[in-house]
Amino acid sequence: MIDFTFQIDVDFQPTIQHKSWLKAVIRNEQLQPGDIHYLFCDDAYLLERNIQFLHHDTFTDIITFDNRVGDFVSGEIFISVERVLENAKLLRVAFSDEMLRVLVHGVLHLCGYKDKTEEEAAQMRSLENKYMVLFHDMFPA
Repeated sequence: MIDFTFQIDVDFQPTIQHKSWLKAVIRNEQLQPGDIHYLFCDDAYLLERNIQFLHHDTFTDIITFDNRVGDFVSGEIFISVERVLENAKLLRVAFSDEMLRVLVHGVLHLCGYKDKTEEEAAQMRSLENKYMVLFHDMFPA
């Protein structure tokens, strides 16, 4: 089950399409969807978690906690809506596209992908792009 909760008001409402897409991503990675919980929050909330759990005193757009058991992808994904908005502006992309990127970024972490090295980050970006195309192919505007 994939669910979405909100700590703040967000100008983005995930739909059944987002859930179907994220499940398709997981299955495409030869894994099975488990329980995935997204929490949309503000910078302050995510900064507290970043300090508390990862000992990083920096803002971030996403933190992923992996609870995978075997082939079942499960975990908690915290997303700072403020960071996503800021990144969308900096990158000059639509907020909805940047949100898609962050949604799939978290799932890719749960699938086992890392992004600490340049090579890992490049692979992650390539997969994000691939799966964003999949979303638009599955649900044309």
